[in-house]
Amino acid sequence: MNKRLLLLPLAIILLSSCDKQTPAPGDLVVRNVLVEKNPHKFVPLSAVIHLETNISTEVSVRVTGKRGSLSDVEQEFPGLSKDHEVPILGLYPGYLNEVTLTFTDSTGMVAGEEVLQIQTDALPSDYPSVTVSSTPGPKAEGMTLVSYFGHNSDITPQRPFIFDQFGDIRWYLETKSHPTLYNLFFDDGIERLSNGNLYFGDANSSTIYEVSMLGEIVNTWSFDGYSFHHQVLELPNGNFLLSATKQGEATVEDFILELDRNSGDIVTVWDLRQSLDMNRETLTGDRVDWLHVNAVSFDPSDNTILISGRTQGVAKLTWANEVVWIMGNHSGWGLAGNGIDLTQKLLTPLDASSNPITDSEVLMGNKAHADFDWNWYQHAIDRLPNGDFMLFDNGDNRHFGASPSYSRMVEYRVNPANMTIQQIWEYGKNRGEETYSRIVSDVDYHAESNTVIFSPGAVITGPKPYGKAIEIDRSSGQVLFEATITPPQAAFGLVTFHRTERLTLYP
Repeated sequence: MNKRLLLLPLAIILLSSCDKQTPAPGDLVVRNVLVEKNPHKFVPLSAVIHLETNISTEVSVRVTGKRGSLSDVEQEFPGLSKDHEVPILGLYPGYLNEVTLTFTDSTGMVAGEEVLQIQTDALPSDYPSVTVSSTPGPKAEGMTLVSYFGHNSDITPQRPFIFDQFGDIRWYLETKSHPTLYNLFFDDGIERLSNGNLYFGDANSSTIYEVSMLGEIVNTWSFDGYSFHHQVLELPNGNFLLSATKQGEATVEDFILELDRNSGDIVTVWDLRQSLDMNRETLTGDRVDWLHVNAVSFDPSDNTILISGRTQGVAKLTWANEVVWIMGNHSGWGLAGNGIDLTQKLLTPLDASSNPITDSEVLMGNKAHADFDWNWYQHAIDRLPNGDFMLFDNGDNRHFGASPSYSRMVEYRVNPANMTIQQIWEYGKNRGEETYSRIVSDVDYHAESNTVIFSPGAVITGPKPYGKAIEIDRSSGQVLFEATITPPQAAFGLVTFHRTERLTLYP
């Protein structure tokens, strides 16, 4: 049976399929179609379709795109059943969306289709314009999730959204009217759990939230005695690694916690005042926010963690809070809080021929070498599959103000046995102020396409602040995709977003 059903813009619509003629045995009959728009009230571009079929079928869905088949959203839902509950993602805002359900019987043959139309409300005015340019070449699969910080007025709540390869917004979490997330401040952003849901930490409530793509709060974790900031990371064992401030202390943003996912207990604490040098003032004179951890990552090769301290550098730490090495210029390091001489933990840079760079001006950060430069006020440190490390080098105060302003994606190779570091690859220096973001920002490597997504989130060159998500071919350095995200008003006058992630709309 092939029937077109027009669905009016109601939250829930109930229709019943009833043919006048008795169907032949094996013919598909679809009954009791119930369309529930925005089922959890906070993802307006979603729906759930409930229906019954007279024979057991599997269902697949297609949301027809505005811009040809490449803009279609398609998903299969395996498992034969007569009762179906089909989640719909990828609707356009302010649009009469066409949704096609295809039913496959137990033999794998298509038994029939239902074509529905779902009207959505217009996108709120707080959301940005997104302009896209693209060239042929392998790109990471999916759409772009933006941990959005741009608003017309207040800086909270933050409202994440997802746009497709043409710049059309196809999903957003409307937190402004949410009874729990109305004051959301997710700091460095939102990512996807291994189970397909989204997760983020809220700095205002010091709570980690797990939220489905339909907008349902699935789980929460809070922790006594600490305040959340910046980053939460799912570990391979399911626990969470997060950056925190210990309440009642004179300093901030200088603790890392491991939180047991099942019990909610804090099982490991890294006091960075003990493992690092609180008295180092090379990059900041702020004795309260002396470190400003803005990213935390995990290295499975040796069961260590990586922390990015915006105003100190990158450090690798054991589970016992021992420093393995420090990635950053050599100026000003002394004793850690536990008495360890941190000058013995500094990495020695190598040139392109793997020879040590001995120029003290380079080592101390006063200038760059032709083959190497240090990281400056970096974000988003991560380990690559080949063992190298990648980060967003913001470039704030580069060479203590003696360098032109630019940000870059940089890949380093560290040899822990020899305590050396070599610069392998970079992108962004030639873009100058066009992609310069002195704060926030992100970089991600996608192994399946061998591409890097370079995302400066607070660019203030030009008449209005903006952010960019730029996908670069790792082998050739060619730009394959570039999106410019311009909010109606940037938070603090400069922040568009904290990070972006490329992901499939359906988990």
